[in-house]
Amino acid sequence: MEGLVKIIEEKCKICYACVRACPVSAIKVTNEDAFPKIVPERCIACGSCIKACKPGAILYESSIEDVKSLLSSGITTAVAVDPSISAEFSDINDYRRFVQMIRALGFKYVVETSFAVDLLAIKYLHLVENFKGKYYIFANDPVVNSYIEKFQPELIHNLARLKSPAQITAGIIRKKYGENISVVNISPIIASKKKNEKGAGIYKLDAVITFSELRDLFIEFKIDQKQMEYSEFDPPLGNKGILFPMADGILQAAGISNHLLEGNVTTVEGEAEMKESLKEFHENGSIINSHFNIFYNEFLLGPGTTKGGERYIRQAAVVDYAKRRLKKFNIAGWNEDIEEFSDLDFSRVFRNNDQRLPFPGEEKISEIMRSLKKDVDENLTCGVCGYNSCRDFAIAIGKGLATREMCNSYTSRNRQEYIQSLKISNDKLAKAERALRDSEAVAKIEKEAAKDASEITTTMLQKLPSALVIMNEKLRIIQANQSFIDLLGEDAREINDVIPGLVGADLKTLLPYNIYNLFTYVFGNNENIQNKDIIYNGKQLTASVFIIRNAKIAGAVFRDMFTAVERRDEVINRVNEVIDKNLSMVQQIGFLLGEGASETEKMLHSIKDFYKDRNKKS
Repeated sequence: MEGLVKIIEEKCKICYACVRACPVSAIKVTNEDAFPKIVPERCIACGSCIKACKPGAILYESSIEDVKSLLSSGITTAVAVDPSISAEFSDINDYRRFVQMIRALGFKYVVETSFAVDLLAIKYLHLVENFKGKYYIFANDPVVNSYIEKFQPELIHNLARLKSPAQITAGIIRKKYGENISVVNISPIIASKKKNEKGAGIYKLDAVITFSELRDLFIEFKIDQKQMEYSEFDPPLGNKGILFPMADGILQAAGISNHLLEGNVTTVEGEAEMKESLKEFHENGSIINSHFNIFYNEFLLGPGTTKGGERYIRQAAVVDYAKRRLKKFNIAGWNEDIEEFSDLDFSRVFRNNDQRLPFPGEEKISEIMRSLKKDVDENLTCGVCGYNSCRDFAIAIGKGLATREMCNSYTSRNRQEYIQSLKISNDKLAKAERALRDSEAVAKIEKEAAKDASEITTTMLQKLPSALVIMNEKLRIIQANQSFIDLLGEDAREINDVIPGLVGADLKTLLPYNIYNLFTYVFGNNENIQNKDIIYNGKQLTASVFIIRNAKIAGAVFRDMFTAVERRDEVINRVNEVIDKNLSMVQQIGFLLGEGASETEKMLHSIKDFYKDRNKKS
């Protein structure tokens, strides 16, 4: 599953700054991956990791191409602009030029979401003034909504189930200007891009881009404020909803008091404050007795805004923008607009998407701490691993979100142990290398001797006047002497020119059935055949087939019955001489010759026995 935020491995320095910044441990480090990975299911798209990553290795999904496709489609396209523009585009000296710059991109309608904030503010005021014992969480920040759905779903029933200002603005645009209009939201936060924040029906946002992406579009299309005339936002225009970028803005738009003695709404802003406030709201809500208005961060410095900038300068820009806009504000026309659009469907559904991982348990945590050489109750940290304490780090390991190698002291200690182990291994390796050189020298001598022995035995087989063939259980030739090749005739000699010794040839294709069936019998019964008289190519032959290796290798000798008998003694003498002279050498280098030497010896003995037997009968 691909998420909104991803890590570019080519740029990642594996510093774990993103792990430290993530408020929900949505960045996973495993032994299988060389780089940290963002877990999309756990990510709340807060953008903290993006801000923390100095190499710029973390990016959010771009929607620029989607917007360009909408603008070039021929469909009427409108834009819902967050009022944070006054903080983001302080370099544009008049908001009316900014509006015209957006129109120059191809948007027909440019509507600020501040009016939708005004409508929402009325709904919040109604909840506060018609209190029936249930305290609500006002969460217009999609990051907070996502956090509750994934990590504190037990609070979903306390969320004020109201659509976002951007979704309501989409409904306003389609009701006022036509349903067949595409709507793009321009937002200071990347969580607005999440699928469940885009709404449905007339409230659907066809695409969401950040202020940073809007700047990129201005650059790509060469749109500069100096070339622009003034242009106003399309109605309906917002009233105090312009203050929405600040945490208390929606309360002021609603006229809800945050006075310590008179008010009953608590405003919370910030990562740590958000988590702590939700925890206390759940555990001690009956004691606190207050609604909570929660933002992960004010939208002034959202992750979708340009990096840099001072918070209070941006806040001052929003206030100044509101004062100028409201100086000659048509309150009567605003009231008419409020009445016109108050029948919109403001309701929203939140879903339980619990992503909390099972707690590993104290025994498991203690085991991990001991493996890290940490005291079980140690609560310190060097910060390198990215967690607030060694215990938190051990818990993350137990949940499968971290590895021991992220710990600096653990890695350093293992490195020293590895270096020491490497030294010992190097010493052993040096000794083994010397022994190997000595062994190679001996092996070289033995190999040369084996080579000589092999050449002698091969030459001997070729010198035998009788036809000799050695085959495997599939009747494929392993070795054949020239006499055997000559016995087969001209076709065999031609094959021998291409494949010396007919190695690999199928005897069934070279000999008639009555002859190769002898080989099949020997393999099948593991029984030798001695002096079998046969006729082949008009010659009277005697054949002996003998096992060299049970069910695996056999040999055969074919003698021409019309050959002088005196040759038998000469053959026997030569075979005996080869066996006697080379037997000890073959035994010494047997590990090099392997089965080949053993098979040759067996074959020669078989040949010798064959001839002795023939002598006796003669």
